[in-house]
Parts: sequence; structure tokens; C-alpha cells
Amino acid sequence: MMDRRTFIGLITLISSTRPLAAAAQQAAKGPRIGVLWGGGPGPDRRLEAFRSGLRELGYVEGKNVTTLYRFAGGQEARLPTLAADLVRLSVDVIVADGTRLIQAAKDATKTIPIVMASAGDPVQSGFVASLSRPGGNITGLANIIRELNRKRLELLKDLVPSASRVVVLYSKGVYDDAALSEVRDAAQALRIDPQFLGVRGPEVLGSAFSLDGERSGRALIVLSDAVLFAHRTRVVELAAKSRLPAIYTHSGWVEAGGLMSYGTDFADLLRRAAYFVDKILRGAKPADLPVEQPTRFELVINLKTAKALGLTIPQSILFRADRVIE
Repeated sequence: MMDRRTFIGLITLISSTRPLAAAAQQAAKGPRIGVLWGGGPGPDRRLEAFRSGLRELGYVEGKNVTTLYRFAGGQEARLPTLAADLVRLSVDVIVADGTRLIQAAKDATKTIPIVMASAGDPVQSGFVASLSRPGGNITGLANIIRELNRKRLELLKDLVPSASRVVVLYSKGVYDDAALSEVRDAAQALRIDPQFLGVRGPEVLGSAFSLDGERSGRALIVLSDAVLFAHRTRVVELAAKSRLPAIYTHSGWVEAGGLMSYGTDFADLLRRAAYFVDKILRGAKPADLPVEQPTRFELVINLKTAKALGLTIPQSILFRADRVIE
């Protein structure tokens, strides 16, 4: 039989080791990264680029870091709840991709660091005080989509010289009057008449493509954001049905069947976002980490879609393409 002194000693030992075991178990999980994503949980080259960036920096999901994903599935109304959930779980940093998602994260917390995986204009949106000195709890990457719209319209005109009108599809609440005015000025400089179609959700996409009048001489430019991109398959299908030659803001649209894209390499941005996460987890403050702008841009063309539209891609464009999907 166990005497009283031995029994008390055993109980004391067990009690003292429980906190140590719990602490060791928690340490094994490592820091907690919250990811607020506009699309669904399916395969995504950009999301895999982020994971790859983490691995390159020594973070392995499920081993020394815990990543908590919250997918909006293209439903903007869910963003505040998803962002609040990440805050409730006390993550160490939140990664948000796109203006609407960054805004949702910003509204949910003023203390947890937020990494912008891509933001159209983080200064004008009020996310940071300046690119060099962000201030507050937000930093990350800007995608300068707006600055490239003139180039996109030029490419569209080179592809379809007869285009006299361009449909500009965009998400209301993401692109302000100034951004749309820039597109209008760029189109008119190329002698193209812009027709703006603002949408707030996927339920009105069909009606947005119900264009009145003659369709000949028309082309399409899609000003993407994270929520609209989640419905890329539907948009691409409608563009094909309307027989509208279209240019998009990044390659994810072309991979989904879109005709052509020119813009930031978003996979590269997501890979770089891992760098900001690493800096913050090592003790850096978002306020002291300058916002970066992209350095890699790509022109991607889908030849299968061009053939379906009866288009021949000029050699001048093919020679400049970084990637051709056949």
C-alpha cells in the first residue's frame, strides 16, 4: 500500500507537470495565422503561393504554425462575421486579400496586425497613412490595378481594332469615382466609348450582361476584386455567351477560360505576403513595415477562347505574352 507521504508527493508532481504539458502542447502548435479569403476552399494558385512562401520561411502548417482559414465563398455579406470570428479566436496576425476583405478585418480589430495580400489603393482606402509609414496595425502589399487600366485598354484595342465601345464591369463600393474617371479618360483617349456596369453581387451578373443595342464593335474590361473574382467562372461564361472579347486584371481569370489578362502576378504578391507575416511574428510592428508595390507583371492569353470567339491573336501581342494557354 502507498503511504500518505508518497501519495501527497505523487499528487504534487502530477499537478506541477500539467501546466508544463499544456504549455508544451500549445508551443508545438506555434503562432496562429488567420486568413480571410474571398473565394472558396478549392484549389487556388494564389493561396498555394502563400503557403509556399510560409514554407520557404520555415513555417509548416500543423507543425510549427496554425493557419485558420475563413472562406467567404464570394458572399460579401459574410465578411464581417468571418473577420470577427478570427478576432474571437485571438489569431496573431490576419492576412486579407482585396479591398473589401481588408476593410472587414480593419473594422473587426484595431490591435491584431493585418497583412494586406493585395490592396488597390491602401492610402485612399484609409488602410495606411502612407506607403512608407503605414501607422496603425495594417501593412502589406498594394497591387496598383488602377494604374494598369490604360495599358489593358491599349491591348484590347490592339486585339480588336474595330472596337468602338467597351463595357467596364466593376464592383460597386470597390472602385470609386476617381478610379472610374481614369478608365473613362483612358478609353476616350483611344477613341473608345466606355459603358460602365457596376454590380454588387452575383445575382445581378446576368442582367448586367443583358446589353441593349448592337453588340458588334464592343469589347469588355473586367475590373476585378476578391469577391467578383470568386464568381469568375460565371463572368467568363457570360462574356463568351455575349461574344465579348475581354481583358481581365490577372491570370486567374484566363485560367478560368477568360481571353486575356494583363496585370500584377498575384501569386507573387501572396508569396510575398508570407514575408510580412514572418516579420510580424518575429516582433516587427505593422506601423514600421513599409507597404510594398509589385515588381512583376504578366500578359496571359487563352488561345482556345480566342478561337471560340473567332479571333486571331496578332503576333505583336503573342510575342509580348508571358504565358499562352492552349
